[in-house]
Amino acid sequence: MPSYRIGRLFGIPIELDLTFLLVLPVFAYVIGSQLGEWVGILNDTLAAGIDLAPLTGDPVVAFGLGTIAAVGLFVGVLLHELGHSLVAMRYDVEISSIKLWLFGGVAQLSRFPEDWRQELYIAVAGPVVSVLLGVLCFVAFRFLPIGGGLVGAALLFVLGYLAVTNLALAVFNMLPGFPMDGGRVLRALWARNQPYAVATRRAAAVGKGFAFLLGFLALFGGSGINLYLVAIAFFIYMGASSEAQQTMLRAAFEGVAVADVMTPAEEVETVDARTSVAELVDRMFRTRHAGFPVTRDGRLVGMVTLEDARSVDEVERDAYRVEEIMSTDLYTIDVDADAMDAFSTMQEHGVGRLIVTRGGDEEGSFVGLLSRTDLMTALDIIQSSGSESAAPSLRREGDRDRSRDA
Repeated sequence: MPSYRIGRLFGIPIELDLTFLLVLPVFAYVIGSQLGEWVGILNDTLAAGIDLAPLTGDPVVAFGLGTIAAVGLFVGVLLHELGHSLVAMRYDVEISSIKLWLFGGVAQLSRFPEDWRQELYIAVAGPVVSVLLGVLCFVAFRFLPIGGGLVGAALLFVLGYLAVTNLALAVFNMLPGFPMDGGRVLRALWARNQPYAVATRRAAAVGKGFAFLLGFLALFGGSGINLYLVAIAFFIYMGASSEAQQTMLRAAFEGVAVADVMTPAEEVETVDARTSVAELVDRMFRTRHAGFPVTRDGRLVGMVTLEDARSVDEVERDAYRVEEIMSTDLYTIDVDADAMDAFSTMQEHGVGRLIVTRGGDEEGSFVGLLSRTDLMTALDIIQSSGSESAAPSLRREGDRDRSRDA
């Protein structure tokens, strides 16, 4: 979904996802239509004494009040994520943005520190901010001299609503639904006395179990199917699975450089830019390669894939040249970069191959090609070797392959 930048806080870009712009009016309508229930809850639990009559006489007033409460809720979510971000920045973790979206908000951290204390402090910072906001709203609700009438009832409702929802936000986020805050706290505590990857696996397993439980309650809780909770359960499950996979890959590729797993330049098959698309498809069929670097007069000028070739009708492939369909947006990586960085780059840009250069940009000399298949093959070798140091085992495997080829 597209997102829209609305400003910066402490140097961190603040973005609104399209889903947020769609869900905000829904939240406003739901809150406005449930004013009676919410006023009853606040009067019963906080002894608020809110007069409901001025709030429900006009639908415009109800929707306006719902909008104010919904915006206040998302401001609380934004400050919650800002709490995570400011503590993370203290540990030199880069924050690309804070984004408000369908499920609230997310601080897009470049990484979570593997030091358990740092992760613990980052994880609890958000709920602490939410608790402080809830307490602040409650103090204002209880002790500010608020008059009667429509304005007084509306102000009491908004302050009471935000006090309750911010405290509820803190409690919900501390449930052990990894990758929520509570799940990250759980991983940090487990990481005190066991490897980080093992702690991640255990926390992810708890998160998946929590997601199943939440989904079951949302589907069969007795008050009808709650599709929003089902979606949250799915989000938690996918997040736990993704985090576990990423951590496993980081652990496996520790100490492995791009140079250890790439195909060297002298072994890379290239295709000339003036080759016909028909010849290209025939070559792909014969070599079982789905992509080639493209050269012109010995210089690297692009990449062409099977998808590019398929974009040309079969009857026209003799008339088209590779240079007409190739991609000139070359994604490169430095030969000395970490293999995990290469994997992340492929994911970020949605590509299956990276050009390896000395220097990491298109101006650097071409030294090899790295594909997703190369990384997966390397991962299989690492996991089957059981070696504590992955890079040496990969080099030995590469030496054996070259000996067989000779």
